[in-house]
Amino acid sequence: MELALRNAVIVDGAGGERFSGDIGISEGRVVAVGEVRGCAASEIELASAVVAPGFIDVHTHYDAQAFWDPMLSPSSFHGVTTVIAGNCGFTLAPLSGDPADTDYLLRMLARVEAMPLNTLRAALKPTWTDFGSFLAALDGRLAINAVFLVGHSALRRLVMGDQAVGRSATKAEIDAMCALLDRSLAQGGAGFSTTVSYTHSDGEGRPVPSRWASREELLSLAAVLQRHPGTWVEMVTGKTEMEESDHALMTDVALAAGRPLNWNLVTVSARARSAYESQLRASDYAHERGARVHGLVPAMPTKVLMNFITGFLLDSLPGWSEVLLLPKAEKIKALADPRVRRRLESGARRIEAPALRMMLEDWGAITIESVGSGENARWSGRLLADYARAVGRPPIEALFDLAVMEELNLSFSPPVDGDDDESWRMRADAWRDPRLIVGGSDAGAHLDMIDSFALSTQLLGEGVRRRRLIDLERAVELITSVPAARFGLKDRGRIAPGMRADLVVFDPDLIDCGPVRMKFDLPQGEPRLYADALGIDHVIVNGAVAISHGRPTGRLNGQVLRSGQDTQAV
Repeated sequence: MELALRNAVIVDGAGGERFSGDIGISEGRVVAVGEVRGCAASEIELASAVVAPGFIDVHTHYDAQAFWDPMLSPSSFHGVTTVIAGNCGFTLAPLSGDPADTDYLLRMLARVEAMPLNTLRAALKPTWTDFGSFLAALDGRLAINAVFLVGHSALRRLVMGDQAVGRSATKAEIDAMCALLDRSLAQGGAGFSTTVSYTHSDGEGRPVPSRWASREELLSLAAVLQRHPGTWVEMVTGKTEMEESDHALMTDVALAAGRPLNWNLVTVSARARSAYESQLRASDYAHERGARVHGLVPAMPTKVLMNFITGFLLDSLPGWSEVLLLPKAEKIKALADPRVRRRLESGARRIEAPALRMMLEDWGAITIESVGSGENARWSGRLLADYARAVGRPPIEALFDLAVMEELNLSFSPPVDGDDDESWRMRADAWRDPRLIVGGSDAGAHLDMIDSFALSTQLLGEGVRRRRLIDLERAVELITSVPAARFGLKDRGRIAPGMRADLVVFDPDLIDCGPVRMKFDLPQGEPRLYADALGIDHVIVNGAVAISHGRPTGRLNGQVLRSGQDTQAV
């Protein structure tokens, strides 16, 4: 054996009771579990720490970060050993080779996934055009495993150029996209991803390319997957209250593909129970018609940070996008203009999307999260209503005042929905619901906005340890063997002889997500929200220790997983 883990408490990912024993590893695989005799080149004494399969995060956006951060942090430090990227139709391959097309995709990522454009432009110098060369560019460069979907918007941009936004595709263009997807899947792409969500706009504030697709285009692209084993479909609907037309679209896409479809993100809130039930019906509707449709359910209620710099979500308010797209100096000037403010306030009263309307129904209930200057620092952590009363202004006017005064260096958050006891009971039921999959972290994206990147330690820290809503064995199963089976990841997700030695060692009494803070470690010194993991001792990937006591070992043993080779059809 190359590595032996001694005196472990083994939670094997299959959902059964934990048991004590050793684990032997050789050539990247588990070769023995339980009573393991003989010596190993390296041995780790665990003194009853828990060993579980490495966690699997099924919805990330690490496509760009993979080129400057081999650790894919913070996920790897939170025990994640396999990520699925390329979601929502936003990928960096295939490319035309035209710098203008590449820059369009980077500006789209910056806008819709809140990745700093300075970082993207400085760190990404594509040497690839096709999907195979994109994957090859990452071979041997990652500390954990990564799977990449082929994104609809990239396909559309390559085939249609500037016309990808603004019109439907012709039959010839759809055929060209299908041929391109076919080649990309043959080269290792793990499936097809797309979005029809109203929240997804490109760098110019227009709907992203996939939002212009006809039903014929979506179904034609999905049908390409039938020729490629080990693939699946991912879609974002953007709907909280789903209608039968939403259920029908996802079902038809899944049937065309002959593959499961997963969509992001399930709303878990007692206050929005009807929306939650309408989302669950998507799976039932599909099942009745011979398809599989799974929603992704988060580990925690989502706290959303907003700002006037990126403007994500705020740009969905009627009439706000044109202001939020302005250069910084012009944006500040516009926000100070009483006529512009009146238009923005009018738009804020006409929010159509139920989820956004619920977030912003009371501007005074917004929390001021961070303020740039010392003069206003005392308002950090206070309600906007408090600041508004102090300055004698209506809350939304006070917010504009503060943004202008601080030159947009201001972040704020609407009330967190779904943090009450009844919503937590609903969430625990959702975790166990076979129609749903624990996921939706969005790790690698929304870097100034959400902390769901820590999905694994949030589930085990909050759901298991503090709230006792689910036992450890079941929680581990839900983020290991369940996603491995649902997505057809070969030889991963369980601890058993012959399985890949992707493992995480942790203290069940300490595992948690640490405090969320802003960390200025992106290329060009740009910031991101970050949290350390607590209670994780070792992360092992394909038999090599990648992280030990919070520190990278330098071993880049992660694999770029390819469809058909490393995945199988579900």
